[in-house]
Amino acid sequence: MEAVSVIGMSKWDLDTPALCVDLDKLQANIARMAASLSGMGLGCRPHAKTHKCAAIARLQLEAGAVGICTSKVSEAEALAAEGIDRICMTTSNPSRSKIRRAMRLCQRHPAFIQAVDEEGNARDLSDAGREAGVVADVVIDVAVGTRSGIPPGEGAISLAQLVDTLPGLRLRGILSYDGGVQHVVGYESRRRQALANMEASVETLGAMRKSGLNTEIFSGGGTGTYNIYHEVPGFTDVQAGSYIFMDMQYLAIGGREGPVYSDFSPSLTVMTTVLNDRFPGRLTTDAGAKAITLDMPRSGVIGEPGMDYDPDSDEFGIITFTEASRSYRIGDRLELIPPHCDPVVNLYDRIHGIRNDRVEVVWPITARGCSQ
Repeated sequence: MEAVSVIGMSKWDLDTPALCVDLDKLQANIARMAASLSGMGLGCRPHAKTHKCAAIARLQLEAGAVGICTSKVSEAEALAAEGIDRICMTTSNPSRSKIRRAMRLCQRHPAFIQAVDEEGNARDLSDAGREAGVVADVVIDVAVGTRSGIPPGEGAISLAQLVDTLPGLRLRGILSYDGGVQHVVGYESRRRQALANMEASVETLGAMRKSGLNTEIFSGGGTGTYNIYHEVPGFTDVQAGSYIFMDMQYLAIGGREGPVYSDFSPSLTVMTTVLNDRFPGRLTTDAGAKAITLDMPRSGVIGEPGMDYDPDSDEFGIITFTEASRSYRIGDRLELIPPHCDPVVNLYDRIHGIRNDRVEVVWPITARGCSQ
Protein backbone atom coordinates (compact mmCIF):
# COMPACT_ATOMS: atom_id res chain seq x y z
CA MET A 1 0.00 0.00 0.00
CA GLU A 2 2.78 2.46 0.83
CA ALA A 3 4.30 2.16 -2.64
CA VAL A 4 1.07 3.64 -4.01
CA SER A 5 0.12 6.05 -1.27
CA VAL A 6 3.41 7.94 -0.95
CA ILE A 7 4.22 8.46 -4.63
CA GLY A 8 4.38 12.20 -5.23
CA MET A 9 4.62 12.97 -1.51
CA SER A 10 7.28 15.35 -0.21
CA LYS A 11 10.07 13.46 1.53
CA TRP A 12 9.55 15.83 4.45
CA ASP A 13 6.07 14.35 4.96
CA LEU A 14 7.11 10.68 5.08
CA ASP A 15 6.51 8.70 8.23
CA THR A 16 9.88 8.35 9.93
CA PRO A 17 12.40 6.92 10.24
CA ALA A 18 12.37 6.56 6.44
CA LEU A 19 15.19 5.35 4.20
CA CYS A 20 15.59 7.53 1.10
CA VAL A 21 17.83 7.74 -1.93
CA ASP A 22 18.26 10.79 -4.13
CA LEU A 23 17.69 9.33 -7.60
CA ASP A 24 19.67 11.98 -9.46
CA LYS A 25 22.71 11.38 -7.24
CA LEU A 26 22.30 7.60 -7.35
CA GLN A 27 22.17 7.56 -11.14
CA ALA A 28 25.09 9.97 -11.41
CA ASN A 29 27.17 7.79 -9.08
CA ILE A 30 26.40 4.68 -11.14
CA ALA A 31 27.28 6.47 -14.37
CA ARG A 32 30.47 7.95 -12.99
CA MET A 33 31.76 4.60 -11.74
CA ALA A 34 30.92 2.92 -15.04
CA ALA A 35 32.65 5.62 -17.06
CA SER A 36 35.69 5.77 -14.77
CA LEU A 37 36.30 2.02 -14.83
CA SER A 38 35.71 1.80 -18.57
CA GLY A 39 38.26 4.54 -19.09
CA MET A 40 40.78 2.55 -17.04
CA GLY A 41 40.09 -0.65 -18.97
CA LEU A 42 38.31 -2.38 -16.07
CA GLY A 43 34.89 -3.91 -15.66
CA CYS A 44 32.42 -3.09 -12.91
CA ARG A 45 31.06 -5.99 -10.81
CA PRO A 46 29.30 -4.04 -8.03
CA HIS A 47 28.57 -5.67 -4.69
CA ALA A 48 24.88 -5.95 -3.87
CA LYS A 49 25.54 -6.45 -0.16
CA THR A 50 25.36 -2.65 -0.02
CA HIS A 51 21.90 -2.12 -1.48
CA LYS A 52 20.32 -5.64 -1.45
CA CYS A 53 17.86 -4.25 -3.99
CA ALA A 54 17.01 -5.85 -7.34
CA ALA A 55 15.90 -2.52 -8.83
CA ILE A 56 19.28 -0.94 -8.12
CA ALA A 57 21.11 -4.02 -9.40
CA ARG A 58 19.22 -3.65 -12.67
CA LEU A 59 20.33 -0.02 -12.95
CA GLN A 60 23.94 -1.13 -12.48
CA LEU A 61 23.64 -3.86 -15.11
CA GLU A 62 21.97 -1.46 -17.53
CA ALA A 63 24.95 0.88 -17.02
CA GLY A 64 27.30 -1.87 -18.22
CA ALA A 65 28.22 -3.85 -15.12
CA VAL A 66 29.63 -7.27 -16.02
CA GLY A 67 27.73 -8.81 -13.13
CA ILE A 68 26.61 -8.35 -9.54
CA CYS A 69 28.28 -9.68 -6.38
CA THR A 70 26.57 -11.10 -3.33
CA SER A 71 28.02 -12.28 -0.04
CA LYS A 72 25.58 -15.05 0.81
CA VAL A 73 23.53 -17.74 -0.91
CA SER A 74 20.29 -16.22 0.36
CA GLU A 75 21.19 -12.84 -1.19
CA ALA A 76 21.87 -14.54 -4.50
CA GLU A 77 18.58 -16.46 -4.31
CA ALA A 78 16.57 -13.31 -3.56
CA LEU A 79 18.11 -11.30 -6.39
CA ALA A 80 17.98 -14.18 -8.86
CA ALA A 81 14.26 -14.59 -8.14
CA GLU A 82 13.85 -11.00 -9.39
CA GLY A 83 15.72 -11.67 -12.64
CA ILE A 84 19.28 -10.73 -11.65
CA ASP A 85 21.16 -13.65 -13.15
CA ARG A 86 24.81 -12.58 -13.51
CA ILE A 87 25.83 -13.11 -9.90
CA CYS A 88 29.19 -13.85 -8.29
CA MET A 89 28.97 -15.08 -4.69
CA THR A 90 32.19 -13.82 -3.11
CA THR A 91 32.07 -15.83 0.12
CA SER A 92 33.02 -19.51 0.14
CA ASN A 93 30.28 -21.88 1.15
CA PRO A 94 31.17 -25.07 3.10
CA SER A 95 27.62 -25.90 4.25
CA ARG A 96 26.26 -28.98 2.47
CA SER A 97 22.70 -27.64 2.43
CA LYS A 98 23.83 -24.27 1.07
CA ILE A 99 25.94 -26.00 -1.57
CA ARG A 100 22.79 -27.76 -2.80
CA ARG A 101 20.96 -24.43 -2.84
CA ALA A 102 23.79 -22.89 -4.83
CA MET A 103 23.68 -25.71 -7.36
CA ARG A 104 19.96 -25.14 -7.83
CA LEU A 105 20.89 -21.56 -8.70
CA CYS A 106 23.41 -22.90 -11.22
CA GLN A 107 20.66 -25.00 -12.81
CA ARG A 108 18.47 -21.94 -13.36
CA HIS A 109 21.24 -19.37 -13.93
CA PRO A 110 24.31 -20.76 -15.72
CA ALA A 111 26.19 -17.46 -15.26
CA PHE A 112 26.24 -17.90 -11.46
CA ILE A 113 29.81 -17.96 -10.08
CA GLN A 114 30.93 -19.18 -6.65
CA ALA A 115 34.08 -18.62 -4.61
CA VAL A 116 36.05 -21.53 -3.18
CA ASP A 117 39.08 -21.46 -0.88
CA GLU A 118 39.60 -25.02 0.38
CA GLU A 119 40.21 -28.45 -1.17
CA GLY A 120 37.42 -30.31 0.64
CA ASN A 121 34.95 -27.58 -0.28
CA ALA A 122 36.01 -27.80 -3.92
CA ARG A 123 35.38 -31.54 -3.96
CA ASP A 124 32.00 -31.08 -2.28
CA LEU A 125 31.05 -28.44 -4.85
CA SER A 126 32.09 -30.71 -7.70
CA ASP A 127 30.11 -33.65 -6.33
CA ALA A 128 27.04 -31.46 -5.87
CA GLY A 129 27.44 -30.06 -9.36
CA ARG A 130 27.54 -33.52 -10.89
CA GLU A 131 24.51 -34.55 -8.84
CA ALA A 132 22.63 -31.48 -10.08
CA GLY A 133 23.72 -32.05 -13.66
CA VAL A 134 25.68 -28.81 -13.93
CA VAL A 135 29.27 -27.69 -14.28
CA ALA A 136 29.56 -24.84 -11.78
CA ASP A 137 31.74 -21.81 -12.44
CA VAL A 138 34.12 -21.02 -9.56
CA VAL A 139 36.82 -18.53 -8.68
CA ILE A 140 39.56 -19.10 -6.12
CA ASP A 141 39.27 -16.72 -3.18
CA VAL A 142 42.89 -15.66 -2.66
CA ALA A 143 43.29 -13.96 0.69
CA VAL A 144 44.47 -10.42 1.24
CA GLY A 145 44.93 -10.28 5.00
CA THR A 146 43.37 -12.77 7.38
CA ARG A 147 39.60 -12.43 7.01
CA SER A 148 38.83 -15.05 4.36
CA GLY A 149 40.34 -16.94 1.48
CA ILE A 150 43.33 -19.20 0.94
CA PRO A 151 46.72 -17.50 1.37
CA PRO A 152 48.43 -16.62 -1.92
CA GLY A 153 51.19 -18.86 -3.15
CA GLU A 154 51.57 -22.61 -3.60
CA GLY A 155 48.40 -23.55 -1.71
CA ALA A 156 46.23 -21.32 -3.87
CA ILE A 157 47.89 -22.57 -7.05
CA SER A 158 47.41 -26.21 -6.00
CA LEU A 159 43.75 -25.52 -5.24
CA ALA A 160 43.28 -23.97 -8.67
CA GLN A 161 44.94 -26.97 -10.29
CA LEU A 162 42.62 -29.29 -8.38
CA VAL A 163 39.53 -27.32 -9.40
CA ASP A 164 40.69 -27.54 -13.01
CA THR A 165 40.52 -31.35 -12.81
CA LEU A 166 37.19 -31.71 -11.00
CA PRO A 167 34.36 -32.73 -13.35
CA GLY A 168 31.66 -30.66 -11.66
CA LEU A 169 33.57 -27.37 -11.69
CA ARG A 170 34.88 -24.86 -14.21
CA LEU A 171 37.72 -22.57 -13.10
CA ARG A 172 37.23 -18.92 -14.08
CA GLY A 173 40.07 -17.21 -12.21
CA ILE A 174 40.50 -15.58 -8.80
CA LEU A 175 39.13 -12.89 -6.58
CA SER A 176 41.18 -11.00 -4.00
CA TYR A 177 39.32 -8.49 -1.86
CA ASP A 178 41.31 -6.24 0.44
CA GLY A 179 38.69 -4.94 2.85
CA GLY A 180 41.16 -3.40 5.26
CA VAL A 181 42.61 -0.91 2.80
CA GLN A 182 39.31 0.59 1.65
CA HIS A 183 39.15 3.05 4.56
CA VAL A 184 42.81 4.02 4.83
CA VAL A 185 42.76 7.81 5.19
CA GLY A 186 44.51 9.76 2.46
CA TYR A 187 44.60 8.78 -1.20
CA GLU A 188 48.36 8.35 -1.53
CA SER A 189 48.62 6.25 1.62
CA ARG A 190 45.69 4.15 0.46
CA ARG A 191 47.24 3.70 -2.99
CA ARG A 192 50.62 2.59 -1.62
CA GLN A 193 49.08 0.06 0.76
CA ALA A 194 46.59 -1.25 -1.79
CA LEU A 195 49.23 -1.95 -4.43
CA ALA A 196 51.65 -3.49 -1.94
CA ASN A 197 48.95 -5.74 -0.49
CA MET A 198 48.04 -7.11 -3.94
CA GLU A 199 51.57 -8.11 -4.96
CA ALA A 200 51.28 -11.69 -3.68
CA SER A 201 47.93 -12.17 -5.43
CA VAL A 202 49.46 -10.90 -8.68
CA GLU A 203 52.30 -13.40 -8.35
CA THR A 204 49.80 -16.19 -7.68
CA LEU A 205 47.76 -15.25 -10.73
CA GLY A 206 50.91 -15.21 -12.86
CA ALA A 207 51.88 -18.68 -11.69
CA MET A 208 48.39 -19.96 -12.44
CA ARG A 209 48.56 -18.50 -15.91
CA LYS A 210 51.97 -20.06 -16.56
CA SER A 211 50.62 -23.46 -15.58
CA GLY A 212 47.89 -23.13 -18.18
CA LEU A 213 44.99 -22.36 -15.85
CA ASN A 214 42.13 -20.05 -16.75
CA THR A 215 42.70 -16.57 -15.31
CA GLU A 216 40.03 -14.63 -17.17
CA ILE A 217 38.69 -13.16 -13.90
CA PHE A 218 40.84 -11.26 -11.41
CA SER A 219 38.25 -9.43 -9.34
CA GLY A 220 38.29 -7.39 -6.14
CA GLY A 221 38.66 -3.84 -4.97
CA GLY A 222 36.02 -1.51 -3.62
CA THR A 223 34.84 2.07 -3.38
CA GLY A 224 38.05 3.19 -1.69
CA THR A 225 40.35 1.67 -4.32
CA TYR A 226 38.33 1.74 -7.54
CA ASN A 227 40.74 4.26 -9.11
CA ILE A 228 43.87 2.40 -7.99
CA TYR A 229 43.50 -1.19 -9.14
CA HIS A 230 44.00 -0.45 -12.83
CA GLU A 231 47.66 -0.39 -11.76
CA VAL A 232 47.44 -4.04 -10.62
CA PRO A 233 48.74 -6.32 -13.42
CA GLY A 234 46.05 -8.62 -14.79
CA PHE A 235 43.22 -7.10 -12.77
CA THR A 236 39.85 -7.31 -14.54
CA ASP A 237 36.99 -5.83 -12.52
CA VAL A 238 36.08 -3.89 -9.36
CA GLN A 239 33.55 -5.03 -6.75
CA ALA A 240 32.69 -1.59 -5.38
CA GLY A 241 29.44 -1.35 -3.43
CA SER A 242 29.16 1.79 -1.31
CA TYR A 243 29.88 4.22 -4.16
CA ILE A 244 26.19 4.33 -5.07
CA PHE A 245 25.18 5.65 -1.63
CA MET A 246 28.31 6.84 0.21
CA ASP A 247 28.29 7.36 3.98
CA MET A 248 30.16 9.12 6.78
CA GLN A 249 32.86 6.44 6.85
CA TYR A 250 33.75 6.88 3.19
CA LEU A 251 33.48 10.66 3.21
CA ALA A 252 36.20 10.68 5.89
CA ILE A 253 38.86 8.76 3.94
CA GLY A 254 39.78 11.60 1.60
CA GLY A 255 40.31 11.53 -2.14
CA ARG A 256 42.73 12.80 -4.72
CA GLU A 257 41.20 16.26 -4.43
CA GLY A 258 41.35 16.70 -0.67
CA PRO A 259 40.40 15.48 2.81
CA VAL A 260 36.75 14.77 1.90
CA TYR A 261 36.16 11.87 -0.48
CA SER A 262 34.07 13.63 -3.12
CA ASP A 263 34.29 11.27 -6.12
CA PHE A 264 30.70 10.19 -5.48
CA SER A 265 27.81 12.08 -3.89
CA PRO A 266 26.05 10.99 -0.69
CA SER A 267 22.69 9.83 -2.03
CA LEU A 268 21.40 7.71 0.89
CA THR A 269 19.67 9.44 3.78
CA VAL A 270 17.40 8.66 6.69
CA MET A 271 14.57 11.05 7.49
CA THR A 272 13.92 11.49 11.21
CA THR A 273 11.45 13.46 13.34
CA VAL A 274 12.12 15.60 16.40
CA LEU A 275 10.30 14.16 19.42
CA ASN A 276 11.60 16.44 22.19
CA ASP A 277 12.89 20.03 22.05
CA ARG A 278 12.56 20.92 25.74
CA PHE A 279 16.25 21.19 26.66
CA PRO A 280 18.61 23.87 25.32
CA GLY A 281 21.16 22.54 22.84
CA ARG A 282 19.54 19.12 22.77
CA LEU A 283 16.94 17.35 20.61
CA THR A 284 15.53 13.83 20.77
CA THR A 285 14.57 12.14 17.50
CA ASP A 286 12.90 8.88 16.49
CA ALA A 287 15.96 7.36 14.73
CA GLY A 288 18.00 5.37 17.24
CA ALA A 289 20.28 2.39 16.78
CA LYS A 290 17.51 0.36 15.11
CA ALA A 291 17.23 2.99 12.39
CA ILE A 292 20.80 4.24 11.91
CA THR A 293 23.11 1.67 13.66
CA LEU A 294 25.87 2.33 16.19
CA ASP A 295 28.65 2.53 13.61
CA MET A 296 31.20 5.34 13.72
CA PRO A 297 31.68 8.09 12.77
CA ARG A 298 28.21 9.18 13.79
CA SER A 299 25.51 10.23 11.37
CA GLY A 300 25.80 13.60 9.72
CA VAL A 301 22.82 15.96 9.90
CA ILE A 302 22.41 17.59 6.50
CA GLY A 303 22.62 21.36 6.71
CA GLU A 304 23.74 21.26 10.35
CA PRO A 305 27.51 20.67 10.56
CA GLY A 306 27.54 21.77 14.21
CA MET A 307 25.21 19.00 15.36
CA ASP A 308 26.41 15.77 16.94
CA TYR A 309 24.02 12.87 16.34
CA ASP A 310 24.17 10.08 18.90
CA PRO A 311 21.91 7.03 18.33
CA ASP A 312 21.45 7.07 22.09
CA SER A 313 19.26 3.99 22.40
CA ASP A 314 17.36 1.45 20.33
CA GLU A 315 14.54 3.85 19.46
CA PHE A 316 15.86 7.37 20.04
CA GLY A 317 18.61 9.58 18.68
CA ILE A 318 20.07 12.44 20.69
CA ILE A 319 21.31 15.58 18.95
CA THR A 320 23.52 18.00 20.86
CA PHE A 321 24.72 21.35 19.52
CA THR A 322 25.83 24.83 20.48
CA GLU A 323 24.69 26.43 17.23
CA ALA A 324 22.08 25.48 14.64
CA SER A 325 20.90 27.11 11.43
CA ARG A 326 17.37 27.46 12.83
CA SER A 327 15.16 26.59 15.79
CA TYR A 328 13.68 23.09 15.84
CA ARG A 329 10.37 22.07 17.37
CA ILE A 330 8.59 18.79 18.05
CA GLY A 331 7.44 17.34 14.73
CA ASP A 332 10.17 18.95 12.63
CA ARG A 333 12.13 16.71 10.28
CA LEU A 334 15.86 16.28 9.83
CA GLU A 335 17.82 14.37 7.19
CA LEU A 336 20.77 12.17 8.16
CA ILE A 337 23.72 10.71 6.27
CA PRO A 338 24.23 7.20 7.69
CA PRO A 339 27.52 6.19 9.34
CA HIS A 340 27.80 2.98 7.27
CA CYS A 341 25.35 2.42 4.44
CA ASP A 342 25.35 -1.41 4.22
CA PRO A 343 23.92 -2.29 7.66
CA VAL A 344 21.55 0.69 7.61
CA VAL A 345 19.91 -0.53 4.39
CA ASN A 346 19.44 -3.96 5.96
CA LEU A 347 17.27 -2.37 8.68
CA TYR A 348 14.53 -1.32 6.25
CA ASP A 349 11.90 -3.06 4.14
CA ARG A 350 11.90 -0.41 1.44
CA ILE A 351 13.79 2.56 0.08
CA HIS A 352 12.09 5.71 -1.18
CA GLY A 353 13.49 7.05 -4.44
CA ILE A 354 13.42 10.84 -4.26
CA ARG A 355 13.65 13.37 -7.07
CA ASN A 356 13.22 17.09 -6.52
CA ASP A 357 12.33 16.33 -2.89
CA ARG A 358 9.36 14.15 -3.87
CA VAL A 359 8.87 10.39 -3.84
CA GLU A 360 9.12 9.07 -7.39
CA VAL A 361 9.38 5.35 -6.64
CA VAL A 362 9.46 2.92 -3.72
CA TRP A 363 11.74 -0.12 -4.08
CA PRO A 364 11.64 -3.20 -1.85
CA ILE A 365 14.95 -4.14 -0.19
CA THR A 366 14.82 -7.48 -1.98
CA ALA A 367 17.43 -9.31 0.10
CA ARG A 368 16.81 -7.65 3.45
CA GLY A 369 17.80 -10.00 6.26
CA CYS A 370 19.36 -12.49 3.84
CA SER A 371 22.42 -13.30 5.94
CA GLN A 372 22.61 -17.07 5.37
